[in-house]
Amino acid sequence: MQPSSESTPIGPVDASVVPRFAGIATFARLPRLDQVERADVAIVGVPFDSGVSYRPGARFGPAHVREASRLLRPYNPAQDVFPFGAQQVADAGDIAVNPFDIAEAVRQVEAGARELQSNAGRLLAIGGDHTIALPLLRAVHAQHGPVAVLHFDAHLDTWDTYFGAPTTHGTPFRRASEEGLIDLTASMHVGIRGPLYAKSDLEDDERLGFSIITSEYLEEHGVASAIERLRARIGDAPLYISIDIDVLDPAHAPGTGTPEAGGLTSRELLRMLRALADRNIVGADIVEVAPAYDHAQLTGVAASHVAYELLSAMAPRSTPVVE
Repeated sequence: MQPSSESTPIGPVDASVVPRFAGIATFARLPRLDQVERADVAIVGVPFDSGVSYRPGARFGPAHVREASRLLRPYNPAQDVFPFGAQQVADAGDIAVNPFDIAEAVRQVEAGARELQSNAGRLLAIGGDHTIALPLLRAVHAQHGPVAVLHFDAHLDTWDTYFGAPTTHGTPFRRASEEGLIDLTASMHVGIRGPLYAKSDLEDDERLGFSIITSEYLEEHGVASAIERLRARIGDAPLYISIDIDVLDPAHAPGTGTPEAGGLTSRELLRMLRALADRNIVGADIVEVAPAYDHAQLTGVAASHVAYELLSAMAPRSTPVVE
């Protein structure tokens, strides 16, 4: 995708003029959306965590990730791209949603995403809990039809209900599949691990349209094999990437609501994201960063770098992607 205008994109604040620890904490110190004519990618926070089943606090995730992103720099050598120079990226602030009514919040997130899509080519959302993936997928589906969903997570998030509630952070991809929002032949989970409620959870998940690369598969076969599998599964379909930060091992991301031992390293996750730069990424989210459980910004830094690699993968480039 080419930048939306012929003008030179406005990039981050110059760190040689304004120290990184000074100024307003937009993501990577980028301009606000109202400061640019139009954005190729808009970063938007969704500070909502009323759908969590265990530890709350992800409503503070967007601010935490923005703060941790101050150290990001303009050139990404791993992808050989200037993610903020090859495209206009801007921070759209937060979508304000009702913290007491999940159904109303879901409607507000979808409405906010649709409105932003009118002034930005693609959205990168920072949550918030994983409930927000459902309204974001509804907004993406309105533009692109069914999309391949590449879901990085310790958990399937295709359960039916929690305490009778159909919309929580553990159910978004079941609802999305039931609503016809996803491509049932091209969607995949990566990093799944830990105990389940029953073996039928896996059977339901397959029926809903997902293939799985478990954490155990990564340990046994390696990242290169996982990349080969996920690229083959996705093909050329429009791609939505949803990343629950708990896909990382708690050693790399302690600040999350439902941690599971035995997860990915941040290096493994970043490498897999770099392998997607030649795919048609139409949107993404990073969720479940809960700063109250974080230590020394470990989780915030990891999430900010995940966002940076996603933005780099979305950027137009003239050189081939190196897997």
